[in-house]
Amino acid sequence: MLSSSKSYTAQEYPRHPFVLSSHDVLNHLQTDEETGLDQARVQEAQRNYGPNKLEGEGAVEWHAVLLKQISNAMILDSLRALSSPSAAVLRDGHIETIPSGEVVPGDIVQIKTGDTIPADLRLIDAMNLECDEKILTGEAVPVAKDVKLDFSGHNEFETGVGDRLNMVYSSSTVTKGRGKGIVVFTGMHTEIGKIAASMEGKHRKANRSLSRKKGGKLQPAKGVALRIWDSFGEFLGLTVGTPLQKKLSKLAYILFGCAILLAIIVFGVNKFNVTNEVAIYAISTGIAIIPESLIAVLTITMVVGMTQMRKCRVVIRQLSALEALGGVTNICSDKTGTLTQGQMITRKAWLPDVGMYSVNNADDAFDPTKGNVTLGPSLSTRDPAINDNDEKRDHVDSERGIDALKFEASSEKIAGMKNKIQGATSEAALPDEHSAPEVTHELQQFLQSTALCNLAAVRFDQKKKEWQAIGDPTEIALQIFAHRFKLGKKTLEEEHGWKQVAEYPFDSSIKRMSVIYRKGHDGRIHIFTKGAVERVIDLCTRLGTGSNQRAITPEVKDEVFAQMNMLAEQGLRVMAIAQRHYSGQAGTSSDLPREEVENDLTLLGLAGLYDPPRLETKDAVRECATAGIKVHMLTGDHPSTAQAIAAEVGIIPRNPSTVEASNIVQAASTFDSMTDTEIDALPTLPLVIARCAPSTKTRMIAALHRRRAFCAMTGDGVNDAPSLKAADVGIAMGLAGSDVAKGASDIVLTDDNFASIVSAIEEGRRMFDNIQKFILHLLTSNVAEVILLIFGLGFQDSLSFSVFPLSPLQILWINMLTSSFPAFGLGREKASLDIMHRPPHSGKHGVFTLQIIADMIVYGIIMGACTLLTFVIIVYGPGGGQLGKDCNRAYSPECNVVFRARAAVFAELTWLILVSAWEFKSLRWSMFSLEPSPNRNAFSFFKDLYENHFLFYAVAIGAVSVFPAVYIPGLNTSVFKHKGIGWEWALSAGAVVVFVAGVEAWKGMKRRFGWFALSGARVEDDPGPKQGLFGFAKSLSRSRSSVVQDVGGEKV
Repeated sequence: MLSSSKSYTAQEYPRHPFVLSSHDVLNHLQTDEETGLDQARVQEAQRNYGPNKLEGEGAVEWHAVLLKQISNAMILDSLRALSSPSAAVLRDGHIETIPSGEVVPGDIVQIKTGDTIPADLRLIDAMNLECDEKILTGEAVPVAKDVKLDFSGHNEFETGVGDRLNMVYSSSTVTKGRGKGIVVFTGMHTEIGKIAASMEGKHRKANRSLSRKKGGKLQPAKGVALRIWDSFGEFLGLTVGTPLQKKLSKLAYILFGCAILLAIIVFGVNKFNVTNEVAIYAISTGIAIIPESLIAVLTITMVVGMTQMRKCRVVIRQLSALEALGGVTNICSDKTGTLTQGQMITRKAWLPDVGMYSVNNADDAFDPTKGNVTLGPSLSTRDPAINDNDEKRDHVDSERGIDALKFEASSEKIAGMKNKIQGATSEAALPDEHSAPEVTHELQQFLQSTALCNLAAVRFDQKKKEWQAIGDPTEIALQIFAHRFKLGKKTLEEEHGWKQVAEYPFDSSIKRMSVIYRKGHDGRIHIFTKGAVERVIDLCTRLGTGSNQRAITPEVKDEVFAQMNMLAEQGLRVMAIAQRHYSGQAGTSSDLPREEVENDLTLLGLAGLYDPPRLETKDAVRECATAGIKVHMLTGDHPSTAQAIAAEVGIIPRNPSTVEASNIVQAASTFDSMTDTEIDALPTLPLVIARCAPSTKTRMIAALHRRRAFCAMTGDGVNDAPSLKAADVGIAMGLAGSDVAKGASDIVLTDDNFASIVSAIEEGRRMFDNIQKFILHLLTSNVAEVILLIFGLGFQDSLSFSVFPLSPLQILWINMLTSSFPAFGLGREKASLDIMHRPPHSGKHGVFTLQIIADMIVYGIIMGACTLLTFVIIVYGPGGGQLGKDCNRAYSPECNVVFRARAAVFAELTWLILVSAWEFKSLRWSMFSLEPSPNRNAFSFFKDLYENHFLFYAVAIGAVSVFPAVYIPGLNTSVFKHKGIGWEWALSAGAVVVFVAGVEAWKGMKRRFGWFALSGARVEDDPGPKQGLFGFAKSLSRSRSSVVQDVGGEKV
């Protein structure tokens, strides 16, 4: 919570105001509904409660910038920008317009369409009042308010912010109607203020308390010790930042310690007689262990990665997020606009005695030409083919391994399902289904009513070549459905002669609207009505049209309600469509009472609407499953809708009743009522949480962190800002996202698409793999140099000084130039074929896995041994052991052998480092077979090497650059301390062959014996159950069919 410069009275109530009656709230705040507060009470309230504004308002102080808090200040500025500039309040019996900052608890505030709510209000009167509370709930559909609801039996944990229909909240907007309410919370006590408070301050880790009550007698000492360690670790960079940042900090200190140890060894060998020569040798050894170009290579790789991310429609705000994405184990995603399109479509339309019309594959909610409409039987008359489909889905659920969930289907049932499914290639089609249903009389009547009882406008923009729609999302969906059959409102009015006579607008209290139309050619009056099923069916006396028309009896009502319930179970918002012929005269809506118009109706059918998943979401969720990433849906929507969408995209099984884990789908009220201990005791965290409040999302993030998960969180609204900041990777939406959400995030999606997150994770994994490759490349050469120099201490000249096998400038040349450019090239390597078919990398080990450490030691020893052996052969073979005199300082005839040996070692080490870059393109596969495939040929090897152009030319140019470095006069003897060579080239070239053979042998043993194999890696999926579950609309991932888990008997 933000600290305040002045202590104010807490804004507390016996129970939350939404539970209390308006009378109780008025009495508690000592105000009057008719006259409001008097000036004396206003001044007292201002003294007690302070101004109605978020704390921290004003300019950012200089020390805040130094403490890197400017980001939080900008977020708070964005939050304050949402507040209302003024408010209409009732004081002393008069309506006054005052700045919103002067509103106090107890004020009576009047609100109307277009107003921004100045504070949290308990409503006492409302007329067709609807508010947009997206900033708090994340849901775009306006919330209809009802002051008559009784919440006395509820509490604030059971009823989320979006369900408190007798409350309106600060910074939300009025989209329809008017109302009046009592100010119950202001400033930082409002719901938006709580979000602002959660964005500020620093939360201490567990066990850092100094209170004996919380941890016993030793807790103060323990707390102090841990706080000191936290401060020390933060100063050294060991306890803050991403896993890679912390690992690199540890590496830096380890290498620094090794450099000191090596220097001590050099001094010890020389009996601590530290002359200039000894000091230079010690410094050279220290230089050899430090990968000087690592930070530069890492930074450039990150920048290149940012460029690649932009191609994936991802904007990186924090460079560290690139590496963090590769380690994500859990994704907590919002539903609306991320997993779904963020727009409503008519998914189902039930016409009595006709069947169920279904819209499929509609990837653009505004385009009536996208997708296809099919006609099948009513949901209540299911045939064996559909039941077979359900059995297939049950089989899929029983086979699924996602999220370690267990399924309770019996072995007999599973065996029976397998027998039925065997040989099937796709789900059975509905028996009466066809691709282009004809417009029957019943369908025409239904479409006329949906199109004409509708205020939305749909048009095709000829310039932009796209469909556009204006109006309420629900009405747009119904209008688009009519346009699919070329019976839109404009067509009916212009070509069929329909003329509107009157309109009875939607009323939230009765949940329906009606219009009166006259048809031109016969002049007959028609009344069209749509609304909530339970509100419309009571006004109907008949069901259906034509020869299928029936009187509405209790049995018929049950049939209608059965259809409604089945549609609702699929997460659809169900609306009833009705009409009647009117024999009287109709003028304007004021001429006929609404009660006379809305009766004796004929129910034409039901429409089921929903916000459809993006077509690519199903594939993206499947790819997360194969990559070992759990996807959680945290949404403000209703549980039934959330569950239906989650099942459709594959987050949960289609039939959750088969899952033993009963907590797979939870309401936020259930989750919030649990203690942290109870949450931690759950076998698995919920995959779907509905009706989420901001605190629900942050608790979920904290629960994941306690399970050592590395999580990403998506969000677009103000309500998402705390969880975006708490997550390891905060992902904001670029199109629909608020400035607050973007300011709290690490990355921004420019297309608001969940599939882009998966692409970003794949890119993050690619970068992680490449970081491992170039770190291995750089450290292997460092290990080789250290081995060479440490053993080189034994090569002493006539003055008893150790002779450098490599001069200091040779070491710097190799570390800074020779190694750097191939390392850059390794950072640009493409993703491996199995990159999204293996679990996330371990956050405990980071880039320094056991395989990397073992490879570094093995390859470093091979490389160091080769160079050392070359030096020994030249000096003690033809050279006769002549180490000369003072050969570390300058060239002399006595130093001819040493200088030639150095040149050979320099050339050899350069080539070994360059070739190792090609070998490290894969840590397990042979350089000669980087992508195992039956279609490989003799030229595949060269194609693999040339595929990464930068790396290829870095190796080629680096190999050629050895010759001028060896032969240019002056540069060779005076700078590098070596000279031109002849037969010694054979040793350098032969060492390359030996090194490659050694590396290939080590890789072969890793594959043969399964050393360091990724546990749980899965590179080839069984297409049957997975395809049946996810029903891919289109594939966004590359084909990996050529990759197998076992090639030639070798474990990969």
